Formats: sequence, C-alpha cells, structure tokens
Amino acid sequence: MADGAIYYGTGHRKNATARVWLTPGTGRVIVNGKELETYFGRFDLATDVLTPFRVTETLDRYDVKATAKGGGVTGQAGALRHGIAKALLGASEDYRLILKRAGLLTRDPRMKERKHAGFRSARRGKQFSKR
Repeated sequence: MADGAIYYGTGHRKNATARVWLTPGTGRVIVNGKELETYFGRFDLATDVLTPFRVTETLDRYDVKATAKGGGVTGQAGALRHGIAKALLGASEDYRLILKRAGLLTRDPRMKERKHAGFRSARRGKQFSKR
C-alpha cells in the first residue's frame, strides 16, 4: 500500500451504480457530499455498506468518497458495498479470498421483474369483481 494512493472501484446493484474512491485515512465515508449515516438515514443500510471493511479488518484505515446514482436507497447501499469491495482489491490483492468467501465481489443479479400484460404489476393480477 503506497502512502497517499487512491484506489477506485465501481459497484452495481439493481438499477444503482456507485463510484468509489478509497484513500488511506481514518474511516470517514462521504456519499454524494454527505456523511454515510446522514445520506442513508437507516442504521442497517449504513452498517451494510461497511461490511467489506469489517470482513478485511480495515475499518479505520481508509477514507471513502463515493457517488451513487440510480435506483433507491437499498440499491445504492448495495452498489456502494460492491464498489468498496472492488476498490479494496486495488489496495491489496490479499483481500481477494476474504472478500470472495464473504460474497462481496459478486454483483447481486436480482432485478425487478418486468410487468406482464393483463396484470397490475409483475405478478399481481387485476382485482376480481363478481358483479
């Protein structure tokens, strides 16, 4: 790990994309110009984002600056987690096995199912009226 180096990773989840830059620091996370807890507002999403750091035991070694676009808050949190995991690989290849076993390097393939003809949503049919 070179001092002052910047590591980049792109993460995806549902329709969300996150661009992540890691720099050696104190563990500060900035998403779209706001602190992590302020941006997501939900404790479970904020802790989910930090999973790659927890698994590799690097929680207070890197600062994160990220931009998240598209999707909703859950998708953006998942994209951010994926991007952080990929950026950590740039910092050290030694993390690959740890992150892979935790399932953090694989993009979550689950997407919203498309709406089908004659239905209100993907699987929800029209309301039945007897009269």
